[in-house]
Parts: sequence; structure tokens; C-alpha cells
Amino acid sequence: MLGEYPISGRRAADISASIERAVGAGELRPGQLLPPMRELAERLGVNPNTVAAAYRTLRERGVIETAGRRGSRVRPAPATTGREHFRVDVPEGVRDVAQGNPDPALLPPLAGVFAAAAAEGDRAPVLYGDTAVEPELARIARAGFDADGVPEGPVAVVSGALDGVERVLAAHLKPGDTVAVEDPGWGRTLDLVPALGLRTVPVGVDDEGPRAEDVRRALEAGARALIVTDRAQNPTGAAVSAPRARALRAVLREHPEVLLIEDDHGHGIVDVPLHPLAGVTRHWAFVRSAAKAYGPDLRLALLTGDALTVDRVRGRHRLGPGWVSRLMQRALVRLWGDGAVDTAEVAASYGRRRDALIGALERRGVAAHGRSGMNVWVPVPDETGAVARLLHAGWAVAPGARFRLAAPPGIRVTVSTLAGSEIEALAEAITSAVGPAPARSYD
Repeated sequence: MLGEYPISGRRAADISASIERAVGAGELRPGQLLPPMRELAERLGVNPNTVAAAYRTLRERGVIETAGRRGSRVRPAPATTGREHFRVDVPEGVRDVAQGNPDPALLPPLAGVFAAAAAEGDRAPVLYGDTAVEPELARIARAGFDADGVPEGPVAVVSGALDGVERVLAAHLKPGDTVAVEDPGWGRTLDLVPALGLRTVPVGVDDEGPRAEDVRRALEAGARALIVTDRAQNPTGAAVSAPRARALRAVLREHPEVLLIEDDHGHGIVDVPLHPLAGVTRHWAFVRSAAKAYGPDLRLALLTGDALTVDRVRGRHRLGPGWVSRLMQRALVRLWGDGAVDTAEVAASYGRRRDALIGALERRGVAAHGRSGMNVWVPVPDETGAVARLLHAGWAVAPGARFRLAAPPGIRVTVSTLAGSEIEALAEAITSAVGPAPARSYD
């Protein structure tokens, strides 16, 4: 059953670590069945309760799943390996439109703002016990939240959007709780939730965001949290519209104890308005990342929410890293204050490329989606075949398996660095790889 890989250990921690190492190394494959607990206990010469404890740890870590009498098996996308396992190796000479990165040409220069921030730090060094949030950054962030209709709340600084999502989930949920997630959705979120020992329930997405009826079903079935991407949804480019926001708020009002987390990672690169959902549940958090507009290596996001949630996030943060570098925060203050990013121009640049590709595909009878941000989602009948044929044609795209739970197959194309002269060639290659398809939704 386990091939040549011997599970070892006498203690529950050793047994679980042995299995997790094998999964991470690819020696135990996604979907592979594990031995029954009593059988493994007999093989290892330990009490069955020891194996039960090891399996429980692995379930909570998101490595395995258990289906009653059908036994325990490695999860289809175990947290140990992550969805980066579903990646395309890009050979030399192949055009890479799979990575999801912003256009480097649209990112602001950082040398000057970091030099100025460092000089300020030399004059007034930040020491242990100092405030964790740069006061001017908190002021600017709060003003931005107010302008966008995000409810009043304290501000914290975290190391990127996903760090904020993780800290909020950990502040309120316990292993075994269920989280409603977008499907298709951000692959790292789909990995993070089970890695925290939480369960995922998929919520369908269209161009206007999560479907209200899907959200209602998930919450009525017991989901304790909902994660929503407000704009530039990855991978579909969806953006929550005003009508959809009203429908979603109506659903959330029926479930005031649900934890709502909103991810606005598209801030600074989109020209569609924000329609926040926060304020109708008791506990909520809104995370705004600087990575897409100012550079992925600027690991910084602003987080606001209800007072209890933000207090818990701050408290746990103090026990770990303590704070996000004030040097980094001061650099971002200067970037914002200097208007280093022309949001309208950046949004228009990505929009022109998205619209051009979607239009070129439409003329060829291929449906595609991308209302905001830097990605286009193309539903396909055969995901593996489409990716392989495009690679053979000289184009590397992201397989939809990185972003899906129950949604139909698709491919993601990142348009951020596409030149106008490449659009028609790419559209022709996609058409040849997937074949004409009638317009349809991707729920």
C-alpha cells in the first residue's frame, strides 16, 4: 500500500512527521490511501491510540483527510506540498504568461524612498517597545479606508495580504471549523485554510464576485468564515459590483456571527470602485496589500477590522515577529505621499491588455473572463491538454488546478507584460489549444 516508503516512529509526533516528510518529498502521492490505524499500529508495535493521534495531527495540518470507513488518504492538494505543485516548467524560448506578477515597468523605483526612510531611522531609531504602526501610515491608511466606505476600525500592519488572512482566521477559528472560499480562487488561500486545520467549502464566482446563493448555502451549512476578494480576483479578474455587494450584505445580515475577511490586494492597480461588505457581521477584517502596486517584495499590508479582531491580531503579532519593519512602513508612506504610482495609468495599462486579449478570443469564439486586475481566466474542456498544447506552441499558462476546488477546468493567463503585438498570436494559440466554445459561466 505504501510502496517502498516505511512509515516510522514510536510516538504520535514522530509518526505524523514521518508521513508529512513523505508527502512533501512526493513519496506519498495526493489521493494515496494510508494504512488502517490498527494495521499501522501493529506494524509499528504501538498502541492504536498513538496512530489515531498522529492521523488527527495530520488532518489538522491539512495533510490527510478521513472519510469514515473508506479510511484516511493524502489530500488531493496537501498543505505540505501546496498548489505550486501544479506549475509549468517554462523551457527556454517559451513566453511565460503564467506567473501572476505585475509589470516591472509599472512598479515605482524604491532606492530613494528607502534611503530617506533609513536616514529618518538613523535620526530616530525604532527600538523595542516602540509603537508597531508608523503613525503617518495609519493616518493615510485610515483616510483611504474612510474614502472607500470601509467601516471605522483600528489599523494594524501585517506582512502581506495572506499573512493578514491567516492571522484573522487563527484569531477566531479552531481546527475543524469550515471556511467558505471562492472557487476558482487564490491558490495560496486554498492551501492556507486546510494548513490551519480548517475545512473549505467552495463558493462559485462570476464576473461580479461570489454568488450570493452559494454564499447563503455555505453559511447555512455551518461555515464560520467567508473570504472575499473585492477586486482583481485571482484568477478570474472578478470585482464585486454594487448590486452583488447588496445581495451579499443581505446574506451576511442573516448570519451576524460569521467572520468576514475581505482582501483588497488589487488596490492601486484597478479602476473599478470598491464595494465593501464589512459592517454587517460582528467580526470582520479588511486587508489592503501594497504588493501589486509597489512590488511583491514590499511585504506589507494594512489591516482594519472590528476592535476585538484587530486587538487579537496585534497581540499574537507581538508574541511572534513583534512588528513589521518601520523602515518598510516609512518607505511606503513616502511612496503614497509622493504619488509614486499613477493608479489610473496602471489600471488602464492592465485593462487595455485584458480587454484586447478577451476581445481577440471572443472574435474566435472562445469565452474568457477578466473584469479587473492583471489576469484572464479561460474555461477549457481539457485543462491538461490545453496547457500542454500551449506550451508546445510557445506559451506557458497557469493550469487552473492551482485555483480550483470544485469549479470546472480552466487556464489563467497573466497579461501584465503582454505587448500589443503579441495579443493576436496568443489568442490564436489559445483557440487552437482549447477549440471554440460557447460563452458560459465558470461556476
